[in-house]
Amino acid sequence: VLNETEPNVAGALRWALARSGHGGPALLAEGLASPVAAVRERAVRSLAEMPGGEATALLRDALAHPDVVVRDHAALALGTRGADAVVPTLVDMIAEGRNDTDAADALSVLANDAATAERIAARIVERLAHDTTQAPARGRLTQALAGIPGATASHALTELSRDVDRAVALTAAHLLQLRDAQ
Repeated sequence: VLNETEPNVAGALRWALARSGHGGPALLAEGLASPVAAVRERAVRSLAEMPGGEATALLRDALAHPDVVVRDHAALALGTRGADAVVPTLVDMIAEGRNDTDAADALSVLANDAATAERIAARIVERLAHDTTQAPARGRLTQALAGIPGATASHALTELSRDVDRAVALTAAHLLQLRDAQ
């Protein structure tokens, strides 16, 4: 699984490894330490498909990995498992355009209760407040707010509906209309 380059075969191998129950996580942990970036990515992608506490613990460790691809895959996997500690990483991924759609989907999964939704929206608002957040990033962050319920997200969309960038403003206004229709 760590050396397979054919996507379909690699997927089948990840599936088989996830169901084998024969020390897979320990072997994949070695792959995370590989000097080869492609091997590290295959290792984290395989861990993401594995159930259980051992795989989850390795994914948590991978959040501090120096390789951004490893960190991003770990954050996506942990986000879908309900680990809200990945919110800052997911928001950064959206702002920087790295797997932003998947990151937004993971945030919407995490926003399953009001308190967590408010924390996520606050983090997005914080990122939007940076002077260096350019229009494309503001647009992606605006779209991410679509999956986040609550007053903070609605207020942010109201502010974004007056953004200097027309695309951002129109996206925010449309999302507000959709919220009002619900």
